[in-house]
Amino acid sequence: EDFIVYEDDQPQPVTHFTAERAPVSLGIALDTSGSMAGERIQAAQSALGRFLYDLLASEDEIFLYRFSDRPVLVQDWTTDRVLLSRALDRVAAHGTTAMYDAVAEAVRLAATGRHRKKALVLLSDGNDTSSKTTLRDLKQVIRETDALVYAIGIDCGIASERGSPQKSRLQRRGPIPRPSPFPPGGRRGRPLPPPPQPLPPPHGRTWSQGCSDPVDTGALREMTDDSGGRTEIIRYPRDLDSATAGIADELSKQYYLGYLSAGKKDGRWHSIRVEVRNGRYRIRARRGYFAS
Repeated sequence: EDFIVYEDDQPQPVTHFTAERAPVSLGIALDTSGSMAGERIQAAQSALGRFLYDLLASEDEIFLYRFSDRPVLVQDWTTDRVLLSRALDRVAAHGTTAMYDAVAEAVRLAATGRHRKKALVLLSDGNDTSSKTTLRDLKQVIRETDALVYAIGIDCGIASERGSPQKSRLQRRGPIPRPSPFPPGGRRGRPLPPPPQPLPPPHGRTWSQGCSDPVDTGALREMTDDSGGRTEIIRYPRDLDSATAGIADELSKQYYLGYLSAGKKDGRWHSIRVEVRNGRYRIRARRGYFAS
């Protein structure tokens, strides 16, 4: 009675409800491109190691992808944490970022998990630079599975999206004036060349100092939000521990709601919206499904 479920904006009677912790089939897709070298990849290995050993249940099955120029499955489905730990230790950072290709492969594998609850965790610090898969095609792939997709983005400067009330304090500036011993006309009276103009930021973003390739928050959210997962952007690699802990906690505290759809198997996307009667709570749920 606390939840209201809508399909295509029509209310549906809830016929099934459970709040018990269910085992999860979980995939991990780890960015190992060159920008992750050093502190970032080390922090990722440490946080994921704690995630696997301390935060997930022993019956949870897991696989691990790494990706740079292309996605590579370094450990297939297993419950053996030693195998997963060894696979994590073997990864090294180099190359470009084929993120969309990696998520497309990983979410398809996640859909084959033996547990009812299926999820994928993506960890990256930048934008896709070398995938053959487009974001539009990737969204379609994700919608066709029942896997929750979570993303953790390490943003070196927290570049804000246009229209956001919070702008980065470290904005890219124009050239810094320098004192000169020469008069304004130059050494021999010749006019000085105009100062170089700062490059414009990418569409919809602002520059952040020291951040050559800020994480694409919008693309990550397009990957995660339809599935019922979420995107979390962190400022420092050391924040990976709390970010992965939050995802593990969420996976252990989810409700299952079921209803009998009156719709036909028409192969089309049908929207789902879940509301809670108590306005003090906020909920997140899968946004729809393909009827096939």
